[in-house]
Amino acid sequence: MITSTVSSKPQPASNSKVCIIGAGNFGSCLASHLGDSENDVFMWAREVELINHFNLHHRNPLYLTEHDFPQSITAIGPELPDKEFIAKMDVLLFAIPTQFLRTNLKYIRDNLDLNNLPLLIFVNKGIEVGTHALTLEIIVDTCGPEIAKAATFISGPSFAKEIVDRQPTSVSVASFTESEAQKAANLFHQPHFRCYTGGDPIGIELSGALKNVYAIASGMSDGLGFQNNTRAMIITRGLAELTCIGTAYGASPLTFLGLSGVGDLFLTCSSSNSRNYTVGYRLGKGESLEEIMKTLGSVAEGVSTTKAVKKVIEELGINAPIATAVYEVLYEGKDTKVAVRELMELPPSRELDLPPTAGGPARRLLTKLGMDSSDLDLLMHPRL
Repeated sequence: MITSTVSSKPQPASNSKVCIIGAGNFGSCLASHLGDSENDVFMWAREVELINHFNLHHRNPLYLTEHDFPQSITAIGPELPDKEFIAKMDVLLFAIPTQFLRTNLKYIRDNLDLNNLPLLIFVNKGIEVGTHALTLEIIVDTCGPEIAKAATFISGPSFAKEIVDRQPTSVSVASFTESEAQKAANLFHQPHFRCYTGGDPIGIELSGALKNVYAIASGMSDGLGFQNNTRAMIITRGLAELTCIGTAYGASPLTFLGLSGVGDLFLTCSSSNSRNYTVGYRLGKGESLEEIMKTLGSVAEGVSTTKAVKKVIEELGINAPIATAVYEVLYEGKDTKVAVRELMELPPSRELDLPPTAGGPARRLLTKLGMDSSDLDLLMHPRL
């Protein structure tokens, strides 16, 4: 296991002080989960109306609106937490869209004390447009390599509404530093919420980002009126594409067989509760992307991720026809029916093929982290 010279402060056995940056759908549900586990939770939001309403009624007026939140949660904001406040926290959890992460981390970095560092957890799923950076690279750029190596990432099949309803859920928890992943798993683990640790944060990040692209494709198929055979095809071929892209990037192919890979892919491609599936479904029904985004009511990270993924695919020289077709529909105005027809008219090809070369982007990222080629081998063949 690759480790960092920086580690978070020792975590209490119970009653952790947790600050969640983001009061959207997923940030709110994790606040509820942790607040219900007898932790003191502070949920940051930029909307003053949300903050005031939440603290008065213990309900979020924008997300999970019917859910009664535990009294142990306090909404804060709209200014980001200062150094004195962060120093009191055991955990700092980021649940804001990837496209806004860099700006917020630049501010928060100045308020982090490396000798009194809270456990840093990231649950956003996406790739930054323009830089094509994963969250891990954004952390390196804004907070430095040692903090990035200590950061922890959570991903997996986990709809917010089902988490707050205490339905059985399992997620993957990954970090380059095993002790940090274990701390995060201990914090979240409950009989209804199981955590499995691993050492491939790059693979978990790619899984979480890429599955949203294939959820859009699955929604498009259902919107066009296709049924179970077609959805199964998209999920299975999506997994093959996802694994090929991830392995070429430098992640372990085994990661994509786990909860954050095939588990989350299956969930988001199969349910109308998925925002990304919903975008695809409405596209398949003939709505414009502009109208969908105006009325969706929340962020569908797959829309922006698709643009970034197209660049990653081109850089890697990977053949990913489904992801490419989604890009063409979203950004080049291709009709969904034409995109599907062209996919089905592709010539026969090998079903399963890993790329002949692997690790270019991951190697550059590990260099930023101060690692070498032996660390890449550890990354691609971790002890899962």
